[in-house]
Amino acid sequence: MTDFDTQRSGTGAEAELAEVLLSRPDIARLTGVKRPAVTNWERRHADFPRPVTVGTGGGEAVGAESERFRADELLAWLSGRTVAVNALRPGELAGATYGDRLRAGLTGGMAGGLFRAVERLAGPEADRLRGPMPLDRYLLWLLYLVLNQVVEPGKGLAKAVDSFRGMVRDYDPSEEVVPRHLLATLADTLGRTSAGSVQEGRAAFDHVLVLWRAAQAREGGAFFTPPSVSRVMAGALAAVRPGAVRVHDPYGRTGELLVAYLDAVATQAGSAPPQVGGRVPEPLERQVAEMNLRVHHGLALRLDEGPFTPAYDPFADPPGAFDVLLTNPPFGRRVENVAPPPYWAFGTARRTEFDWLQYIVSRLAPEGRAAVLLPAGASFNAGAAETVRAGLVETGAMECVIGLPAGLFALTAVKTQIWFLRAPGSGETTDPEVLFVAGEDLGHRLTRTQWALTDDDIARLVGEYVSWHTARAAGRPFPGTPGLSQGVPVRDIADHGHSLDPSLYVRPPGSASAARVAGPAETRERLARLTEETAALHAKAEAADAQATRWLRRYGL
Repeated sequence: MTDFDTQRSGTGAEAELAEVLLSRPDIARLTGVKRPAVTNWERRHADFPRPVTVGTGGGEAVGAESERFRADELLAWLSGRTVAVNALRPGELAGATYGDRLRAGLTGGMAGGLFRAVERLAGPEADRLRGPMPLDRYLLWLLYLVLNQVVEPGKGLAKAVDSFRGMVRDYDPSEEVVPRHLLATLADTLGRTSAGSVQEGRAAFDHVLVLWRAAQAREGGAFFTPPSVSRVMAGALAAVRPGAVRVHDPYGRTGELLVAYLDAVATQAGSAPPQVGGRVPEPLERQVAEMNLRVHHGLALRLDEGPFTPAYDPFADPPGAFDVLLTNPPFGRRVENVAPPPYWAFGTARRTEFDWLQYIVSRLAPEGRAAVLLPAGASFNAGAAETVRAGLVETGAMECVIGLPAGLFALTAVKTQIWFLRAPGSGETTDPEVLFVAGEDLGHRLTRTQWALTDDDIARLVGEYVSWHTARAAGRPFPGTPGLSQGVPVRDIADHGHSLDPSLYVRPPGSASAARVAGPAETRERLARLTEETAALHAKAEAADAQATRWLRRYGL
């Protein structure tokens, strides 16, 4: 006998609801309404489940109460009836249904309790339950079970547990491979709850996903796109490129940007793109990304896998194929031992961020748009980086750079920017310019070290880009917002070494220099000063490394 057999999964009763018969008083008690309300449902709604007649016994009087209703039919009908806000029980969330109450009453749980159960399992109870298991692996198992409870309430967990039982029976995997006792405990707890609404189910999944992301990053995994940044990237693209058919994230991580884009399209009452896809660097992340898309948008996608930089697979996607591209690629790494791919049209740049930029531009369809999250240094680094920036600016591929505050990532304070790009040759005008938005001072503090953009911040950043785009399409000048945004002619950008740092062009309102842009001589002086400071810091770091090496050798290490 396995742990799956000795513990109740919490879903067995629901799998047998077709065999459960309920009287009208039972329905009233389990759903928390008065007895006449059940009769009113029955009389007023032609689609209310039909009763079946059962034999009387046990001293029960012959009459109407010998009629019973099948619990599975009641559950289906009551799941479409939302509990009024003023009738919610303590702890129930807005959107809970009478079906949630019925299910919870029959299985011993609480309607709308899924999020609270997930908070406990992922928080205070996690260390006790996982034992020596690494936290990221424990959270991944929890994430999988939450997925099943959310996408198929009442059946998903039962199917998952049956699958585990079959695996244990057929292959007898070790406890490390399939943690029988843990999975049975988690399934039992989750099976006694239900999501009070679609939003609660998604929130429960996202809660575990965020914790898993952080735990995986601590174990050497990748950093993931902060939700507020995803919303800026997705909201802007959904607004300026409506009706997109092919949407793609070539470095999809856990699918957060694709989910955010589909959310933005839905918010703007647009039609979901018929072709959504992407590539993910690791099999594990691919599975999580597919789960994420399934929970949030019901998409059963099969994402592809790809390298950490496209130069190692330069023909993975056809040129000019996508209407919308958005991605958070890895940066700070070098492209080694590879011949220059054909899409390096703007110059040879061995840093991954500039490989990604040229690849993305080459894959945009006519009138296509892209949003790429990059380190702030990409906007002013000299050498090959400047050559690529010049190509992007001079061909009209560069549309907008939005500077973001530091501290948006959970485990690093790196400063980042969003670069908005278009297919070269599209949207050309006689007076080309690039929009710069200085959002570095926006946001609010979440923790001692982490920041996030507020809803108002997101609306302001998206609004600046959309307003600029609308004005340019109509042939009108865009005045910009003092201290926040400024459209800069391409010729002025060229005078500044094709630097794309927003702080160079957007001045604080009311400052003496607000009406001017720093000249070439001043820019060169700033860059020279920064170069000297960087060299001095490198020298200090090397000296510290040398001192540490001497101390280690002294102790034979």
